[in-house]
Amino acid sequence: MAYVTLSSGAAPEPELETALREHVGRQIGKLARPSRIIWTDDLPKTRSGKIMRRLLRDIAEDREPGDVTTLRDPSVLAQLQRSATPGKH
Repeated sequence: MAYVTLSSGAAPEPELETALREHVGRQIGKLARPSRIIWTDDLPKTRSGKIMRRLLRDIAEDREPGDVTTLRDPSVLAQLQRSATPGKH
């Protein structure tokens, strides 16, 4: 799974998703191509601005997130969980 934040003006289109997968396949290797791409405006970060990768793994593996008391903006986590769950957008 890959979490992707688009620049302003870009739209999450199927062609872009395909192009991203192919780019990863060429640059890193075909085994690294993400099976899913989650479009997001932001990532869960601590108050000091560090990305909480543990929470991204929890979302990808459909687990309940652990301690989230250090999140700068808890709404980001809720948005990612909705986006990662098929049928809940």
